[in-house]
Amino acid sequence: MKEEIKNQYVKRSQKDYSMSFKLEVVQEVERGEIGLRAAHRKYGIQGSHTVRQWLEKFGTFDWENQTPSNMPKSQERKLMELEQKVRLLEKQKAFLEKQLENADEKVILFDMIIDMAEKEFKVPIRKKCIPGQSTGTPGKESDQ
Repeated sequence: MKEEIKNQYVKRSQKDYSMSFKLEVVQEVERGEIGLRAAHRKYGIQGSHTVRQWLEKFGTFDWENQTPSNMPKSQERKLMELEQKVRLLEKQKAFLEKQLENADEKVILFDMIIDMAEKEFKVPIRKKCIPGQSTGTPGKESDQ
């Protein structure tokens, strides 16, 4: 019962929609993943014609001729899409930086654990790498 409440969207005020949200809804409708009415229900959009207005304003469909528009996108539209991509990439970068930080912390922790185990059990756990040993078999030298 609680999960159903979490999945329901709360109705929003008229000016509560961000540009990235509008573009996301428009792209979802244009790809055919969702219809106009379903978008209203799914995202809690109040106006019955709001999504259609977004499609007319931001979409690639030519509403006068009822065909997909082959015209180049306006500079404003290109700029908005690029800004949206920049925000997405910034989020991805922050996520990856956090993962890298966690991985670095794990490496330090594992090194400490190995050091403690080597001291405790007096057994070498790490392999000792000899520089320049990448070619040939160990112990054999070429006769040339």
